[in-house]
Amino acid sequence: MPLSFPVAPMKATMTSLPEGPGWAFEVKWDGYRTLVHLLAEHPQRPVRLQSTAGKDVTARWPELHAIAGSVHARSAILDGELVVLDDEGRPRFELVQQSGVGTPREAVLYLFDVLQVDGIDTVDAAYEDRRRLLDELVEPGPNWMVPAYRVGDGAALLAATAEQGLEGVIAKRLGSRYRPGTRSKDWRKVKNRQQVTLRIGGFTHGSGNRAGTFGALLVGRPGPDGALAFAGGVGTGFDQRTLESLGAALRELQTQHCPFDPPPPPAVRRTATWVEPVLSAEVEIAEFTNDGLVRHASFVRLVG
Repeated sequence: MPLSFPVAPMKATMTSLPEGPGWAFEVKWDGYRTLVHLLAEHPQRPVRLQSTAGKDVTARWPELHAIAGSVHARSAILDGELVVLDDEGRPRFELVQQSGVGTPREAVLYLFDVLQVDGIDTVDAAYEDRRRLLDELVEPGPNWMVPAYRVGDGAALLAATAEQGLEGVIAKRLGSRYRPGTRSKDWRKVKNRQQVTLRIGGFTHGSGNRAGTFGALLVGRPGPDGALAFAGGVGTGFDQRTLESLGAALRELQTQHCPFDPPPPPAVRRTATWVEPVLSAEVEIAEFTNDGLVRHASFVRLVG
């Protein structure tokens, strides 16, 4: 039976860069995974946008509705990443979260796969054949395009994305099928990470096997005026020994005074225990958001 709305997208596994021949590499764009359904049987509403969770999100991004006129088919199902670009032309996840009808920045859809054309599923075609079909199928428009990919030399592409401040790459096995609803090792995501040193200003209480230690560190960055700006929480990267030793050290440093200026949001303050900000942690992060918060943060070690 042909695929129809909604379709569970194929997902990638998190891993290191694969070695050897037989791999294609694409830039990993930082946005919302979005499937495009072009519906020939509904001329008044020919485009339907679907989120990863299967929800209809068409109304949120009207700037993408005209894509139907750029696809050389009566109907199709396309897979891609919906992004919003910052002033330097880089995708920023928090801008996607803030985007939609009535917001100043428009979304852009980067398409990378085709699942169906004119009612015929293409998921069993080889990766490179689907990419060739996609290039032939879609004309670039003001809010959509089909970015290039490369075969081999993934390390060079990964290095280029790091230099440009992009999230990383997706490696896709040549000859592989599209498997809806699966997380497959045929697709592998490799993210750029950076390590930063942050000051510990508090912690949240743990639960479950962390009930006797802590849940997350609350960290900050000293500003030029000496104030400690809140930078979010770090809740992963701890082994049991670190949880116990660091938890004991934090309890010795407890204070009633919030060390962050300005204070964190109320939701953070309600669950926080403050400490004197004398300890620093090396933390691995994906990036700092526009609000100065860490994203995908993982503890590495105490420093200093």
